[in-house]
Amino acid sequence: MTRPFARPGTRRKLSAALAGAALLAGGVAAAPGAGADTASGGRQPVIGKPAMDHGCARIENRLPTLADWPKVESAVKRNPADERRIAKIVAGMTLAEKVGQMTQPEITSITPDEVKQYFIGSVLNGGGSWPNRDKHASPQDWLALADAYWQASVSTRTKIPVIWGIDAVHGNNNVFGATIFPHNIGLGAAHDPCLVRDIGEATARQIRATGQDWAFAPTLAVVRDDRWGRTYEGFSEDPRIIRAYGYEAVRGLQDGNSHRLGSKGVIATAKHFIGDGGTIKGIDQGVNPATEAQMINMHGQGYYGALAAGAQSVMVSFNSWTNTEAGIDEGKLHGSEKALKTILKGKMGFDGLVVSDWNGIGQVAGCTNASCARAVNAGIDVFMVPNDWKAFIANTIAQVESGEIPMSRIDDAVTRILRVKLRSGVFDARKPSDRPYAGSADALEDKRLARAAVRASQVLLKNKGKVLPLSPRSKVLVVGKSADSLPNQTGGWSLSWQGTGNTNADFPEGTSILAGLREALGASNVTFSETADGVDPSAYDAVIAVIGETPYAEGVGDLSRRTLEAAKLYPADLAVLDKVAGKGAPVVTVLVSGRPLYVNKELNRSDAFVAAWLPGTEGAGVADLLVRGRYSGHGYTGTLSYSWPKSACQTPLNPGDPDYDPLFRPGYGLRYGQTGNVGTLDETSPEFACGQTGGGGTATEPLPVFDRTDQAPYRSFLGSPENWGAEIGPDGTAALTEINVVPSDVNVQADGLKATWTGTGPGQIYMQDTAGGTDLRGYLNADAALVFDTVVHSPPAARTVISLHCVYPCLSEVVATNLFTGLPQGVKQTIKIPISCFMGLDLENVNTPFLVYTEGAFSASFANIRWVPQAAKDPDAKSCSDLN
Repeated sequence: MTRPFARPGTRRKLSAALAGAALLAGGVAAAPGAGADTASGGRQPVIGKPAMDHGCARIENRLPTLADWPKVESAVKRNPADERRIAKIVAGMTLAEKVGQMTQPEITSITPDEVKQYFIGSVLNGGGSWPNRDKHASPQDWLALADAYWQASVSTRTKIPVIWGIDAVHGNNNVFGATIFPHNIGLGAAHDPCLVRDIGEATARQIRATGQDWAFAPTLAVVRDDRWGRTYEGFSEDPRIIRAYGYEAVRGLQDGNSHRLGSKGVIATAKHFIGDGGTIKGIDQGVNPATEAQMINMHGQGYYGALAAGAQSVMVSFNSWTNTEAGIDEGKLHGSEKALKTILKGKMGFDGLVVSDWNGIGQVAGCTNASCARAVNAGIDVFMVPNDWKAFIANTIAQVESGEIPMSRIDDAVTRILRVKLRSGVFDARKPSDRPYAGSADALEDKRLARAAVRASQVLLKNKGKVLPLSPRSKVLVVGKSADSLPNQTGGWSLSWQGTGNTNADFPEGTSILAGLREALGASNVTFSETADGVDPSAYDAVIAVIGETPYAEGVGDLSRRTLEAAKLYPADLAVLDKVAGKGAPVVTVLVSGRPLYVNKELNRSDAFVAAWLPGTEGAGVADLLVRGRYSGHGYTGTLSYSWPKSACQTPLNPGDPDYDPLFRPGYGLRYGQTGNVGTLDETSPEFACGQTGGGGTATEPLPVFDRTDQAPYRSFLGSPENWGAEIGPDGTAALTEINVVPSDVNVQADGLKATWTGTGPGQIYMQDTAGGTDLRGYLNADAALVFDTVVHSPPAARTVISLHCVYPCLSEVVATNLFTGLPQGVKQTIKIPISCFMGLDLENVNTPFLVYTEGAFSASFANIRWVPQAAKDPDAKSCSDLN
């Protein structure tokens, strides 16, 4: 179905300071915060509807400095009739009914009958969770479950409808067959708030097609360190862009103003409050050391836009807020009364609901996943307790009855929940399958809009000799692992949580970049060789290399102390470029990535270089700009919304920093006819990861991890969405839905653990020191290897990794799929993986020295797990290049 979309003529044009594109280090607008207060005489600032440009929020040249948290005037106003109706309902509810409304289980852990029994107010599905655990569930499957939950909820005494939330962060990305739009980092490069609004509207239609009511989007992070694994979820490092985008994303999703959301819209969520993009070293769920002024004028900006547009929910962030010099010690924000009650609900005037993140309350001091009076009292209204929801209900009721939680706080939470439900229209709506767009295949697809978004988001960084655009009669050689990979194009939060375990077949409506090139040039003019082996580049008019990152999401995607150097993260990409560069044909490199990377080596081997970000399912949009005359637009129009590093450890990298010196500044981006002035770049590669010097002495003795039984201080665990920390008992047995373990014979009787993944979802087996990490740098200095004995009973059916953790989410992993599939079945093998292969691991703080994770069926036994000095030098030690 044809959808409207923002046209090139309507995109917001930035000031000359940001759009002076063809300079290697082009200008940037004044640092956010320059200007005057919006209120004089010490009065609280007030923020409402933004200035508009072409019908959408304007990206301002500068934002005024605010001396205090502003009052935000919402487009969605209180309705006195609604408030009277809510008060009457709340007054007649029992405590159990109220706490049920505050509780949000995950769909795999609750039945419709339990929704009725416990008066549940909302459910969610996590990333990679589907009806009947079926990755290819149809819209009808989703709707059947939505109807069942809805019917159960309206059959209760109160008849309050349940609502269902979903992480629709770039389209309804959890649903098979849905068009997946570019991730936010790409949309930021488009500098087009109208485009963001259009994508919000399309996403709302997709969500309604499968029966959900609530989108856990948009993410409003101001990213300060690109090592963060969620960098691609942020529109920009620039708060001005995020302020305007936050407004339009909410407008698009909610489709409404006044006191009701539109019938075509869904509830939007501003997340994650607050400062998730500003943690030290980009560590997910880490510590943000901002002053209050920095929180107000930087990390708060997206919320001012989103709340002004009428966002009805705000999700709390996992991070802590601590700055001892400024007297700030809020700890985990899930327990911060200052952040939630005083700032968000008090000063900013937010009257919607506040929802926790996945088991976020369990990180608050003194709390568990099932019990956290502190988080209730701090101001959270809806508690995302995926699996421990029954215990949470029982504990919360007991805490109210004991006086630890005042009834007034419970009533406030339920009032807010009912207010949002009334405003969203679910109180008066029919069952989900009878609502607008329900079951519509057309609503799930918006290929035209997605393709336009891909074109608008790409940034041309180099164009030596004006190689681009290519003639439509060109004969090209296409190389690189991402040319024909829809999983790499879509990235994390795509069908599965981390975006792993997918194939092209999982995106039946998608188009890879290779397929787009074949469409543009004709299949006979396009030759594909992923590794560039056995081909002669000089036989072609051009080589197109599509390289970059593979999928990841929160935690796993953190680079921690690793460098931003693409060549170390993905050495096979550089190897491909080395095979084609300088071989008689110009090389056009397309980088698929979720963040700016240090790519000097790759730039030097490329005549033209395009940052394509994570474009989603419409790879044809990339091809549209590579080939002249492919569409009737203006070619490359995207410009960077992030600073681009010129060295491997140049992070954080933000305008205003004393040593700010990027390779490309925000606003940089070439047009057709421009070549840029990139030249030959320095290729210096640091010996160690960022912040590491190779200290720690030299280990001389093996470190035992598991040998017939746990070796102190390490204990053995299983993990899956059902329970990520299920300890394996002294009898060597444990079982979860996704993985189970029993004793097995590897070297001697019962000396190993046989782990079996059932194929129903992700799972892992690991050994961990639960008391914390240990300095193991001496093993790296001693050329040590992780050594273990294994017997493969059935090879892995999905991507499999071996991982070491430096207190999660600090970790490093190697891909072991080929390692295990290449082993003979039923035969003991000794595996040796050099510790140096685990790039960027913080070896000063290792708490998990062995972990195996996969998302599909797999069975293997593991025994005699240890770290052995000098073993990395053994002839049978694995090569790091075989494990990426």
